[in-house]
Amino acid sequence: MSRYTITVTGTVTGKVRLDPDAVIGYDPPLRTYFLQAFPHEETDEPALWLGTADRAFETLGYLRHAATAQGYDFMPLPPEMAAKLVEDKAAAGDRSERDGILGELLKHLNQPE
Repeated sequence: MSRYTITVTGTVTGKVRLDPDAVIGYDPPLRTYFLQAFPHEETDEPALWLGTADRAFETLGYLRHAATAQGYDFMPLPPEMAAKLVEDKAAAGDRSERDGILGELLKHLNQPE
């Protein structure tokens, strides 16, 4: 799993906030980009946590669209970091597809109710 520290802005509460310790990366087992920002002071669960389901965000553009839809943004990414994230995904592409019982279980768990 790749993890890079970035700054995420959020306007969910009506005022602009910054999280300079947000994390973006690529999760090979889930085959998705992910973003975590604004950890809660007591629970440590992030207020923004995208990319927790199989193939949730197959491109950085899809991830950004989901973040902005919730009032957050992480662009522009430094070009070197964006390139590294794309490389991380490409390197993980060599992994075999999930199949068998585990793959079926994950598909079932990721189905909307």
